[in-house]
Amino acid sequence: MGLTPVHFFSHGSTMMLGEESESADYWKKCGDEALARNIKGVVIMGAHWDCMGDRIELATNPNPGKSPVAYVHPDKYVNYKLIPDLDTANRCIDMLAREGFNVGGNETFDWIHDVYLILIRMFPAYCPPTTLVSANARYDPHFHMKIGATLRPLREENYLFIGTGGAVHNLYRNRWAPMLRFRDNFALESPPEDWAMEFRQAVEDVITKTSGPQLRRAMTRLMKHPRFRDAHATDDHFMAAIFVAGAAGDAEDENAPAMMGAESWELTNMCNSQFTLGRWPKEIAV
Repeated sequence: MGLTPVHFFSHGSTMMLGEESESADYWKKCGDEALARNIKGVVIMGAHWDCMGDRIELATNPNPGKSPVAYVHPDKYVNYKLIPDLDTANRCIDMLAREGFNVGGNETFDWIHDVYLILIRMFPAYCPPTTLVSANARYDPHFHMKIGATLRPLREENYLFIGTGGAVHNLYRNRWAPMLRFRDNFALESPPEDWAMEFRQAVEDVITKTSGPQLRRAMTRLMKHPRFRDAHATDDHFMAAIFVAGAAGDAEDENAPAMMGAESWELTNMCNSQFTLGRWPKEIAV
């Protein structure tokens, strides 16, 4: 069957759920391709759920609710039925525990827009069985890379891996006025600032020009980039990218193709780059 591709998606603001964009079109395209290959399920790490200490958790709420989102009409998401994959969640807990992680299930967690925004855009008709993995609030890149690497074998079983965070995501440096006054999240009254452009380019270069173990090393080094703290005031939205590097950066992934499929700038300085690492086998499952 081969290995499934892995996606790093920048989910952007809540308005990305309700507004049309190049990124939304690409998410739908990736979802259509996954359904055509009869994926077994989705394994996803977002940016808005983390655990304290050395703990990580997987969502095991059999009927999760959704945290409400601002600037989006409720009919865009309230009736979308989330389908948690409890069997795979428990299997992932076992896989992670064997590697020494302090891990368990969370039976009460309600899902947040960083995850269900992507699922709705990718799979608008119905949600595939989904396994949601938390981050850890210490934001150690090597820790999160090991999570992705530990779960990576599921790619061989036709599970689709997604990290949903942000390529450039510093809420303190965004220009909020057009969105707050006019509900225009894509307004560009001035060009993005140089720090945003520079770090955005560094992310694209690492993902599209490295592979295998080199990808893993380069992704962790990005957190030492001189523009990283300008581009990420907090580390939470970059952990999803590190998770993806763990899932797509094995020696077996050496020379695997990677591409930036779409990009949407919001709030002047927030860069929502959408990446796919690897590719589907040419044959389509029947």
